[in-house]
Amino acid sequence: MSSDDTRNTEAEQHDTSWSANLEHPEHAESRERIVSDAIDAIERTTTGRHVNLVTHEAHGHPSSYLYPVLEDECESLDWEFVDRCGCGGYVTRVYV
Repeated sequence: MSSDDTRNTEAEQHDTSWSANLEHPEHAESRERIVSDAIDAIERTTTGRHVNLVTHEAHGHPSSYLYPVLEDECESLDWEFVDRCGCGGYVTRVYV
């Protein structure tokens, strides 16, 4: 079992609002990884809460690659751009 498989099978459900850090080196290398992990974070967030998706600065503003996927796969959810974080990444808040 890979470390990615371990992470996904042991992922906890969040019943509070929380932040998903999508700024690791593997995220810098792959927009697809950011999108996949963002969807996973949303699925692990309890209804009535929100998750802040903190995306890597290497790919620019998430409106160019993440928002279209949210529109297609998470149409019943609301999201908003919050701000850039101090490390250069971008914060998008998704309300579940």
